[in-house]
Amino acid sequence: MLVLIDESGDPGFKVSKGSSPTFVVAMVIFDNFKQAEGASAAIEKAKETLRVKPEFKFNKCHHSVKDGFFQAVLPFNFTVRALVVIKDKVYSPNLRSNTDGFYNFFVQSLMKHDNDSLQGARIKIDGSGDRKFRKELSTYLRGQLGEGKIQNLKFADSRRDNLIQLADMTVGAVARSYNPAKRDHADRWLDMLKEAKKIGDIWEFK
Repeated sequence: MLVLIDESGDPGFKVSKGSSPTFVVAMVIFDNFKQAEGASAAIEKAKETLRVKPEFKFNKCHHSVKDGFFQAVLPFNFTVRALVVIKDKVYSPNLRSNTDGFYNFFVQSLMKHDNDSLQGARIKIDGSGDRKFRKELSTYLRGQLGEGKIQNLKFADSRRDNLIQLADMTVGAVARSYNPAKRDHADRWLDMLKEAKKIGDIWEFK
């Protein structure tokens, strides 16, 4: 099993000064490595067809590029699970003030509430953050999730990893549907994922 994790939004709470009103973290789950390899190859080909360099980023792609990307990957077998955090509903002083703690908590929350889908997973996370943060996150996840769920965990550079780009585009599609400032085509790409039966679960933190 291969799991790709990425987030959309930021852990800040100063929404009036530019922080995002929501934070979304999602994981793309492949039960079959050949399907993952096929999806990666399709993304590489789509870069050429759609003239995208160096990578697919949801927030930087034109609508037509987003359409082309999802049309390329939807034939492959994967499942998406996502956690949506509406910041107005977060009351914990620790979560509101601790940036790293905020990120760690919600990533492990997503992975813990996995409907028992994670067993012996090879996990890749978009490689933002310094070395100390990465080590602390890895230790935290292993401690919180217990034995059996994680076989190994790596941080990947999205520019060099097509499947991390899939996670970026997917979490972006979910986040767009919750962004009141961008109502144009708000559900367009999430609907594509739903119609292709790729959405396993999307739940809101309460």
